[in-house]
Amino acid sequence: MKPNRINALIALAALALAAAPASADSLPAGAPVAAVDLMTHEGLAAVKGEWHYHDARIVETDFRAVGPDRKPTGPPNRTYDIEPRAGGLDFDDSSWEVISPTSLQDRRGNGRLCFNWYRLHFTVPPEVNGVDPAGCTIVLDTTVDDYAEVWVDGVLSRELGQSGGSVIAGFNVPNRLVVGRNVRPGQTIQLAIFGVNGPVSDPPPNYIWMRSATLAFHAEPHAVTPHFVETAIIRNDPALDAIIAPDTKIAKIAEGFIFTEGPVWLPSGELLFSDPNANRIYRWSPNAGVRVFRESSGYSGADVAEYRQPGSNGLALDAQGRLTICEHGNRRISRLESDGSITLLADRFEGRRLNSPNDLVYRSDGALFFTDPPFGLPHVYDDRRREQAHFGVYCLRDGRLSLVSTDLKGPNGIALSPDEKHLYVANWDEQRKIVMRYDLGVDGTFSRGRVFFDMTAAPGEEALDGVKVDHRGNVFVSGPGGVWIISAEGQHLGTIVGPELPANFAWGDADRRVLYLAARTGLYRIRLKNPGAGR
Repeated sequence: MKPNRINALIALAALALAAAPASADSLPAGAPVAAVDLMTHEGLAAVKGEWHYHDARIVETDFRAVGPDRKPTGPPNRTYDIEPRAGGLDFDDSSWEVISPTSLQDRRGNGRLCFNWYRLHFTVPPEVNGVDPAGCTIVLDTTVDDYAEVWVDGVLSRELGQSGGSVIAGFNVPNRLVVGRNVRPGQTIQLAIFGVNGPVSDPPPNYIWMRSATLAFHAEPHAVTPHFVETAIIRNDPALDAIIAPDTKIAKIAEGFIFTEGPVWLPSGELLFSDPNANRIYRWSPNAGVRVFRESSGYSGADVAEYRQPGSNGLALDAQGRLTICEHGNRRISRLESDGSITLLADRFEGRRLNSPNDLVYRSDGALFFTDPPFGLPHVYDDRRREQAHFGVYCLRDGRLSLVSTDLKGPNGIALSPDEKHLYVANWDEQRKIVMRYDLGVDGTFSRGRVFFDMTAAPGEEALDGVKVDHRGNVFVSGPGGVWIISAEGQHLGTIVGPELPANFAWGDADRRVLYLAARTGLYRIRLKNPGAGR
């Protein structure tokens, strides 16, 4: 294995660890499909739960003073701790008092500065309010008067800046946190809720009690058993037989998304892809299914509700295996480092902010080409935030950003030919459904392009979106009705039509002969005869 290949795999492994799974702050959007009230006998019975209760207290304990390393390595001292420490998954609460769910509103503790524990071990039922919970995300919504900290399966999340999840958010503020993702019936989950009477610095003359405790089941995107779906192969030229077999079918592998986009295949055998409407990057693998890879993937501003597509769009890997991201809402190109930090690659041209970078591709020498339409802006072309007079194609090379094309109203998908002598750019414009091809010089020069293929006359409102190229130079374009396959000479060979129109594609699997389709609410794949070009 070549050293750069090893480095790429190491970087990818670190990248996967750095992009932590969804935390308490990454709550699912939308209303739940079902709910269980844990303060009722019916609700508790539905999840086979039982509330256990115990008071807690402050005790003195041995510790060490701060040492030269700013850690507890100094001389022995005395400090304080909580007893019992009952957050752990394996903590034995069998001797604790079992309390009725309807008594959770009873005042408990000794008053003033006091503490307590509520522990609940529950099971995901086969049905909740007539809904199959398989694949759902479960959110615990509880309010403890006055404060609470919530442990889930022995873990208390300590994410920096976290507020309102597993840790205290404020006086009588609800704790809302994810306690299970992609759950399955029969799965068990342990909750430990630590109650605190407060304010702590001014203990009040009252007690601890629980105002509410609900499990909300949200239908999240999830993997499905791969199965073939209705597929039509429209053959315009016999040459298509060398690309795809006549009886080839599209297989569905995941569903439940808002709008999938920008997939990229990892050497580890996973697929990353964006849902810009949900402001997330997901990851899919045959063994682990669908998981959240990154929240707030393109925007975290206070006005995020104004945006239809605030999240990330196109994704790509550089030669070191680092993930590069088109961030719609943040209007920039960024790179996710192996330690989880973000490096800004481009957000302005000639002092003015970019529109909303859409898709991108790396050349083998490290040059990065990307498109910049206004589709990520709340009001698109008429958005007051827009600062660029054009909708460009850019090249970032050796730290210098250059504008290489302003030919298109909606520059979108982008790809390189196998020999890297040509750059293809698709145009999302219902009045001009074209693919442009630009000549690239080895020294980085960029020649004025020509129309490579025009499908403006094709029926349907869809314009052109993603573009990929196989190792023989055939161009795959998301166009009206499906995936158009065009030879390197510009001949329309045929079209693949599936149940949903793909927005973009990625070559994947070990032999790179599988084309993964990010198509609206679903994720699909189809096996072809030729491997894909590029990364």
